[in-house]
Amino acid sequence: MNLLDSALILLGGLWAGTINTVVGSGTLVTFPILIALGVAPVMAVVSNAMGLIAGGVSGVWGYRRELEGMRRNLLTLMPASVLGGITGAYLLLHLPESVFQYAAPVLIVLALTLVVLQPRLQRAIKARREVAGSDRSHTAVMVALIFATGVYGGYFVAAQGVLLVAILGIFMSGTLQNANAVKNVLTLSVNVVAAISYLLFAPEKIIWVIVGLIAVSSLLGGFLGARIGRKLPPLILRSVIVTLGLVALFFMVQKLLVP
Repeated sequence: MNLLDSALILLGGLWAGTINTVVGSGTLVTFPILIALGVAPVMAVVSNAMGLIAGGVSGVWGYRRELEGMRRNLLTLMPASVLGGITGAYLLLHLPESVFQYAAPVLIVLALTLVVLQPRLQRAIKARREVAGSDRSHTAVMVALIFATGVYGGYFVAAQGVLLVAILGIFMSGTLQNANAVKNVLTLSVNVVAAISYLLFAPEKIIWVIVGLIAVSSLLGGFLGARIGRKLPPLILRSVIVTLGLVALFFMVQKLLVP
């Protein structure tokens, strides 16, 4: 790997760490770079996911204030994310990549629809809670969706944050910034358990030079993203989510049309 290749990966990791903390889809920056440099797709997914763990740690730390009061939500949702991440990592190592190439665009469209409709859906769910006096059914739906997102994240990583913010923004009490903070913890959990799975069952697919470059740059990007994301009002943050989601959708559809 020459100096130019390393510089491209470092820049991609910095940008990915930044936008992952703000909303997600950072993999849609680093993954195409790795593919363009000739890295095999599965190796690119594995090495990228492991490198982005560092950015996830700095992002969680940067959003620690918004995690206050979210302990109960985390204890409820983290097991679902962890189990989903393990399942997704297993699928990555055993199923053809084409399976999720077709599912990913559909999931992103669903996520963007949820983000756009989030305020209206959140009001409707709040009204139903007040009438029913319980939110158990909504919690069960949220846990199931978090597990499904963990499966997707363990398999492909990209746009996992968009899906999580959409789900949490609708079903979880709190602000959109609280949802973003919880999202950072859940995505980090998925990446960590996926990385452990790669280390145990497919160490030959890990390119450690790439892992190191993305880790260093995404670590800095995570701190930067926390500073930027916290200052964004809900409408602007939602607009950023939709914009990045559309970019992710474009790249995924393009990859299907132009193999």
